[in-house]
Amino acid sequence: MSLKGRHFLSMLDLAGEQILQVLETARSLKATGALRAAAGGRGPLEGRTLAMIFQKPSLRTRVSFETGMTQLGGHAIYLAPSDISLGARETTEDIAQVLSRYVDLIMARVFGHNIVEDLARHATVPVINGLSDYEHPCQILADFQTIVERKGTLRGVKACYIGDGNNVAHSLMLGAARVGMHMTVITPPQYEPQAEVQRRAADAAQATGARIAVANDLAAAKGADVLYTDVWASMGQESEAAARKKVFAQYRIDAGTMKLADKDAVVLHCLPAHYGDEIDYATSRLPNSAIFDQAENRMHAQKALMLHLLGCA
Repeated sequence: MSLKGRHFLSMLDLAGEQILQVLETARSLKATGALRAAAGGRGPLEGRTLAMIFQKPSLRTRVSFETGMTQLGGHAIYLAPSDISLGARETTEDIAQVLSRYVDLIMARVFGHNIVEDLARHATVPVINGLSDYEHPCQILADFQTIVERKGTLRGVKACYIGDGNNVAHSLMLGAARVGMHMTVITPPQYEPQAEVQRRAADAAQATGARIAVANDLAAAKGADVLYTDVWASMGQESEAAARKKVFAQYRIDAGTMKLADKDAVVLHCLPAHYGDEIDYATSRLPNSAIFDQAENRMHAQKALMLHLLGCA
């Protein structure tokens, strides 16, 4: 089940067993620390370098990858939009080939999914999708780790995502299909996940028995073990924020939504949160809320992923 040399652009890039392997490594890393060797304090990624390409600003993605790489003994280089103008100053193909001569891993947080696909096509080192408009797979690894910590398993867990059918919703559907977790995405009409993603998730779910559904009524959250939400307007959609606020007004996690779910339902949000919109502050601070465990697990899950892609796990 080795992942050495593989790219990670989508949740479908890993089989269900491979996702669970990465999560087990993440659990061990969180329990035992940074895996530094006793002699000399060297880590398993000593001498390895991660290039981090950012078209979009980030708190969690940058700090979790950079800190994780440091804890594993490696080094991370932050490349801001002004450092690399993807497809403008230099072609994505040339950037991929040049970076492959310098570094051991490339992580990219971008707008268009075609950019990470182009990087992977031309790079000779593993490429990680740190976020694209189509998927956010690293986030979902952390989400799954958090659900396992709270529920003990993924298989058979009933999760509901409430909000926009965006990149997070896409990766949740595809990842849930891989691991046998039931996932319902609840959105206003015309904001559902892309039809292609729904089809791919349904195809993947046939092998695991996962139930993947899309609904427009909050009643679909009845009995949920996990409630998940995200901002109504993602980065790049700022001009739509006011209009979306009206459309999404009922699609939020609050005390009323919590009454629909199981009494022990876990609350998740990938952050940043707009309190009072997609989630209210009081609900975000309930004992059932795991949003900050979820944020911490970005680092552990990504450390595990990098170890596996470099054949060091």
